[in-house]
Amino acid sequence: GIIAAIAIPNLLNAINRGRQKRSMSDMRTVGTATEAYAVDQSFYPGLPAAQLVTTDNYVQSLQPTYVKNVPVNDGWRQQFWVESSSRFYTILSSGRDKVVEANLSSTAYNNRQTGHMDCDIVYSNGSFISFPEGIQTD
Repeated sequence: GIIAAIAIPNLLNAINRGRQKRSMSDMRTVGTATEAYAVDQSFYPGLPAAQLVTTDNYVQSLQPTYVKNVPVNDGWRQQFWVESSSRFYTILSSGRDKVVEANLSSTAYNNRQTGHMDCDIVYSNGSFISFPEGIQTD
């Protein structure tokens, strides 16, 4: 019982950290494909703030030329949120709590490192502007 009381919370924390890292990796993949598209087309594919689905023009613009399959779900099986215009793009994962904290163009996300497991993860124009850092707490 004592070993289980110690091991189970550590296991759950490790699983959630893995989901964060997977989400960040998938967001980087979509961002890299978006950047490659912009190099060829001189603009980013357009999409008003919406959840990413495989039938979006945004996704169809990127696959299969720039990425074989565009990941549309984060590590918690929630759809990524994307906003894109000709000059910028933003990709958001709502994190473990599955609640979006602010709109995609909010400056509340700028260069925000957080140790909270429920934080939104935001990737914009080639870099993370809101991301988990250090020891994660519940």
